[in-house]
Amino acid sequence: MGEKLKEFLERGKELQSDRQAAELQHKKGKLTARERLKYLLDENSFVELDAFAEHQKQLEKKKTGDGVITGYGTISKKPVYVYAQDFSFMGGSMGEMHNKKIANVMELSLKTGCPCIGLLDSGGARIQEGISALDTGGRIFQLNTMMSGIVPQISAIMGPCAGIAVYSPALTDFILMVKKTSYMFITGPDVVKTVTGESIDFEKLGGAASHNEKSGVAHFMAENEKECLDMIKALLSYLPQNNLESTPHHVNDDAARETKKLESIIPEDPKKTYDMKDVISEIFDKRSFFEVQAGYAANIVVGLSRLNGNVVGVVANQPKVLAGCLDINSSFKIARFVRFCDCFNIPLINLVDVTGYLPGAEQEHNGIIRHGAKVLFAYSEATVPKISLVLRKAYGGAYIAMVSKDMGFDKVIALPYAEIAVMGAEQAVSIINKDEIGKNPKVRGELIKDYTEKYLNPYAAAKLGKVDMIIEPREARISLIKCLEMLLSKREKKPAKKHGNMPL
Repeated sequence: MGEKLKEFLERGKELQSDRQAAELQHKKGKLTARERLKYLLDENSFVELDAFAEHQKQLEKKKTGDGVITGYGTISKKPVYVYAQDFSFMGGSMGEMHNKKIANVMELSLKTGCPCIGLLDSGGARIQEGISALDTGGRIFQLNTMMSGIVPQISAIMGPCAGIAVYSPALTDFILMVKKTSYMFITGPDVVKTVTGESIDFEKLGGAASHNEKSGVAHFMAENEKECLDMIKALLSYLPQNNLESTPHHVNDDAARETKKLESIIPEDPKKTYDMKDVISEIFDKRSFFEVQAGYAANIVVGLSRLNGNVVGVVANQPKVLAGCLDINSSFKIARFVRFCDCFNIPLINLVDVTGYLPGAEQEHNGIIRHGAKVLFAYSEATVPKISLVLRKAYGGAYIAMVSKDMGFDKVIALPYAEIAVMGAEQAVSIINKDEIGKNPKVRGELIKDYTEKYLNPYAAAKLGKVDMIIEPREARISLIKCLEMLLSKREKKPAKKHGNMPL
């Protein structure tokens, strides 16, 4: 064997085997970067790029690959570009060469129209490399922005993700985190204590629960790393490779199946609650609902599902939480999800049971007007098929946001006990008949009854062409399938412009 070939093989062995790194990660209940890639990708599909890259700075520590493994492979036989940071080398810190390697695979992802997946495990910028580390980090952020809406971008936080490392995942479509072992924060607990005097641990400051339930930064929370990687595989099964391709089609249910359970699930009494997830399970293809941001703003349920094999985005009010009304957090949740679906040609189906926007000084002072407008902007901007099924209540501004045909919804369907109006009967009568009730309070009950019979039904809206179909509950699935299949070829052009000014 020649000396050159021998050297190459030795260097290859050094890349593949790092016992010290494995021991360090395994002690923390984590996998190594290579173990993560091996589990995520199809067997023997990974092709490594820039394997022998090293930083060129005068530092004591050097390691082939510079703390990040980059390349491409397949998941369920579909190509993806990937990078996995190696925390065992300088804490996975992001130096100039490290960042250039990540940027290289991102550029290839953009050129080839393949999803890009990052497995992050980094303490942030490599301080020893100074401004070079920061500047090349900017290249990553620019690429995240350029790729947005062209290829799916998925970030899995597999350990710490601090400082500049957090901004790239924040610019991607979905963030997954692992309980107990993954953290995201701009500044860690020590800096927080120095600056503010506040004592807080890693978990409470930026753990998986904090970002899935409080901040809304993350979208999924896994029990362990393998479950997290399985979630990425499941998520990709709903997504196209890029914005020019169709979503995967997979039929596992009967298109003619009636939704007979809906009558027992949805109470006709508007004051009684129920679980919207039971409705979703009954209407959409069996076991196909993949919920997004399950722990955040639980008054709204969003996620990907299938209807007769076609991938759809589901947006549904949850009556058992805040009566399903819209507030600041749920408005953000809806708007972001709607815009993602529109980017990748995923039709939207709303299941509506909403009393309106949440009232109160706190909501007003924190900008419910601005945040609520995000929902209007996102739906108005979306050109994918948009279908609304009104199950019970659809009042006021929330009706406009989630149902209004004049705002661009293609089909509006209602159940016979749907209530479509400016507001509920009690509130309406208190305003309209204020003087009359003041003179004779006993007439209040009769006025409420009259208003309910006259306005709180779907027929008044149907007479004006605001509702296309009124159906029996058992027909919900069949009607939605028929509407969706007629709209799949929808083409809609918006006025040419650089971009809109969304109320952020």
